[in-house]
Amino acid sequence: MSSPAPAQTSPTVTAAPLIEIAQGYLRPGDLEQLEQAFQMAFAAHAGQLRKSGEPYITHPLSVACILAEWHLDAQALMAALLHDTVEDTHTTIRDIVQPFGKAVGDLVEGVSKLDRLEFQTEQQAQAENFRKMLLAMARDVRVILIKLADRLHNMRTLESMEITKQRRIARETLDIYGPIANRLGLHSVYQELQDQGFRHLFPNRYQVLTKAVRAARGNRREVVGKILATINQKLDTFGVEAQVTGREKHLSSIYQKMQEKSLSFSEVLDIYGFRILVKDVAACYLALGALHTLYKPIPGKFKDYIAIPKANGYQSLHTILIGPYGTPVEIQIRTHDMHRIAETGVASHWLYKSSDASLNDVQQNTHQWLQSLLEIQTETGDAVEFLEHLKVDLFPDEVYVFTPKGNIKSLPKGSTPVDFAYYVHTDIGNRCVAAKINNQLVPLRTMLSNGDQVEIVTAEDAAPNPAWLNYAVTAKARSKIRHYLRTLRRDESVTLGKRLLDQALRALNVNPDDIRADHWNHFLKGDRSKSKEEVLTEIGLGRRLNIVVARGLLSRTESAPRASQGPIFIRGSEGIAVQLAHCCRPIPGDPIIGLIKKGQGLLVHTQDCRAIRQFRSDPDKWVDVEWESNQSGKLFDVGIKLMVVNRRGVLAAVALAIANAQSNIDSVTVTKPDGTYTEIHFTVQVRDRSHLATVQHHLREIPEVVRITRIQS
Repeated sequence: MSSPAPAQTSPTVTAAPLIEIAQGYLRPGDLEQLEQAFQMAFAAHAGQLRKSGEPYITHPLSVACILAEWHLDAQALMAALLHDTVEDTHTTIRDIVQPFGKAVGDLVEGVSKLDRLEFQTEQQAQAENFRKMLLAMARDVRVILIKLADRLHNMRTLESMEITKQRRIARETLDIYGPIANRLGLHSVYQELQDQGFRHLFPNRYQVLTKAVRAARGNRREVVGKILATINQKLDTFGVEAQVTGREKHLSSIYQKMQEKSLSFSEVLDIYGFRILVKDVAACYLALGALHTLYKPIPGKFKDYIAIPKANGYQSLHTILIGPYGTPVEIQIRTHDMHRIAETGVASHWLYKSSDASLNDVQQNTHQWLQSLLEIQTETGDAVEFLEHLKVDLFPDEVYVFTPKGNIKSLPKGSTPVDFAYYVHTDIGNRCVAAKINNQLVPLRTMLSNGDQVEIVTAEDAAPNPAWLNYAVTAKARSKIRHYLRTLRRDESVTLGKRLLDQALRALNVNPDDIRADHWNHFLKGDRSKSKEEVLTEIGLGRRLNIVVARGLLSRTESAPRASQGPIFIRGSEGIAVQLAHCCRPIPGDPIIGLIKKGQGLLVHTQDCRAIRQFRSDPDKWVDVEWESNQSGKLFDVGIKLMVVNRRGVLAAVALAIANAQSNIDSVTVTKPDGTYTEIHFTVQVRDRSHLATVQHHLREIPEVVRITRIQS
C-alpha cells in the first residue's frame, strides 16, 4: 500500500482543507482535536508515499474531508485521519485511545484490516475482513461510513495501481461496497462507486460509452430544453413551486441497462430523465397530477416510494410518461428533505447506541438490518459463509407484501413465503408448513409479487426442510435454516457417535456404563477436543475412529489388536447422521454394511453396491450394521425397471398392480427404446424385501411385462 521514502523535513500538507469544511458545523474545541489528530497521523506516516508519489497523509486527509462534507462528528473525522496508522505504522490502538478516547480507538480498530493474521486463501482473508468490518459497523454505523469514504478516495486514485490490482479492487467495489452504500441510502456514493468500478473493470467499454454519450449530448440538448420548459409551464399553471432539473444517466447505469435488457446504446439514451423537488408531500402528488395531464403515463410504470419507502429510507414518486416524439420520459418527484436523504442516506442521521424510541424510520430500518448481521454471524461462525449471506442480502430491488393484518413488509426481489416467514419471526419460519397468498394455498417455492397478502400456516411439530435452501433468498432465512440443520446434525451425530463408541467398548469387553466422568476428564486432558459431546460428534461424522477413542478412554495403546465389534442396528429413519445411500437404496432384508464418510456420518449401503468397491481395502471405514427387527410400518424407496410390450393401457395396468400390492408410486419415468417395447422406471415405497417381492409378483402377472429389474446403482 505504501513504500518508504526519504523523511520529509517540513510539512507539505496541512489540515487546512479539512478545518475549512468542518468549521461550518463543529465547535472550536473539536477543531483543535482534529488538528492534533492530523499532526499524529502526519508524524506516523512521515516518509511514506502513495503509489502515485504523493505523501501518504493526503489519503487519510481526503477521506476525512469526504466525511466532513457529510457533516460527520469530530470522533469520526479523527478516526478517518488515523484509520491507516495501526495498519501501516508502529502506532497502536492504545496510542490513539490515550489522547482521543475509546470511541475513536474503536472506530479505527473497526476499519483496520486483518493483514497481520494469516489465512489459507485470499477469499478467506477478504471474507474475514468484511465480517470484522460489518460487525464493528453493527455496533457503530460510522465504521462503514469511514470505510466507504476510504474506498471512494481509493477508487478516485486507482490509476497508479497495477492493472490486476485495479480490476480486483474494482470487482470488490461493485460486489460489496457499492451495494452496501445503496443499502444504507448513500445514493451519490453508490453511483460514483459504480461508475469508478465500471471504469476500471471494463476500461475499453467505459471509453466507448464516454465518447458516445459526449457525441449524443449535443443532439439531446434541444429536446431536454423543450421538455424542461413544458414541465415548468404546466407546474406553474397548477400553482406548484418546484425546482426541475434534467438527470444525466450514469455510465454504469447505461451499461447495466444495455446488458440486462439487451438494448442498444441509442435505445437506452432515448429515455429522458428529470427530477422535480417541491416543498412538501402534498405538492409531490399535485405535481404528479399536473404531469399526468401533460403527458400520458405508461401503465404499470408508476411507483409510490413515499407511501411505501424503500428499506434504506428512500422516498420519491417515480413515473414514466410518453413525451414529445413518442420518447419515454422518466420523472422523479420528491421534497427537498427526501432528496437530502436520497443522496446521503443514513449518513445524514447516523445512529449511536441510543434507545429505539428516539430512532426515526430510516434509523430503525438500518438498525434492524445491522442487528440481523450480528444474528447471522453468531449462527454461521464461518467468514466465507457470512460473506455469502451478506452478498445475498445486499439486494438492489424489493417487493412489498402485506401481512394478514395489513402491515407492509419489504423483501428482496425473488423472495418466497419461506423468506417472509423468517422475516416475521424465526419461530414462524421454523414451524412453517404451508402458505397462502391472497387466500389461496400455494407451494412454499412460489415467488412473491408486489401487493401480495401472505399468510403462513404453522404446526407445532414442524421443522425446517433442507430443500428450502434451494429457493430461500434472504440472508436471514438461509442462515436460520442452516443453523437449525447444523444443530440437528450435531445432535444426531452425538447420538450416532455414542452408539459407535458403545459398540467399540463392547468389542473390548467393557460395559459402556462403566465409563465414568474421570475416564473422560483424563482423556480430554491430552486431546484437541474440549468436551465429551465434541468427541462423540467427531466419531459420528467419521472424523475419528471409535476404537481409538475407546482405547484412549481405557488408557490402552492404539496398536492393541483390533477386536471384533458387534453390529449397529439400523431403523432406517435416523436422520442426517445416519443415511441410507441413494445409489443402492437398501431396504430391510437386504444384507447391508455401513461406511463412515468424513463429514457426513454413517452411510448405509447394500453389501453388493458397486459404488463402494473402492473403499473395500480400508477396514477402518467400515462398520457392521444390521436392520432392527421391528420397523413398525416404515416405508422405504426402491427403484424398479420394467420392460413392457408397447400397448395401450399398459401403464394403467402396472399402476393398478402396484396399488394392489399395497405399495405407493413415488415417481415414474417412461422411455421408448423402439416401437415394440417401452422401458418404465418406477420409484415405489415398500416395507421390506418381502414386500418388494410381493410387488414384483403382482407385476409378473401382467401379460405385457417382459422383464423386471431392481435398480441398485
